[in-house]
Amino acid sequence: MAKMLEKITAISKGMNTVGNSHNHSVVIDEPAKLGGTDEGANPLATLLISLAGCENAIANFVAKEIDFDLQGIEFEIHGEMDPHGMMGEEGIRPYFQKITVNAKVKTSESEERIQELQKIVDNRCPVYTTMVAADVEMVPNWVKA
Repeated sequence: MAKMLEKITAISKGMNTVGNSHNHSVVIDEPAKLGGTDEGANPLATLLISLAGCENAIANFVAKEIDFDLQGIEFEIHGEMDPHGMMGEEGIRPYFQKITVNAKVKTSESEERIQELQKIVDNRCPVYTTMVAADVEMVPNWVKA
């Protein structure tokens, strides 16, 4: 299989960025209290949303491969970080230290099969594995809905 190239364009004005991928636009912004216009989620929240979207897409691929009855997933994801790092304080990393992924899987499958799905998904999800490579503590909690 050939390598895949993902390309976006983006235009920024102040804290607001409008990114375009294919025929889709995403607005990333900051709240007014931080100098933004609050027209979109902030970059860190957008990263967590990307994680949920990636885990869901990979889960759907994997479910077909392992004959898993996947009817849907609801995610609640928490990212923990020390904001001093992104504000320039030396010695504190400016990205998440820990991300907890709570997923409620709608399925007729057993808890054991849900754990099997979760392990395969986490090993194949590009966003999840990028976080692991960055030494972010990842805490997956997948349960039956």
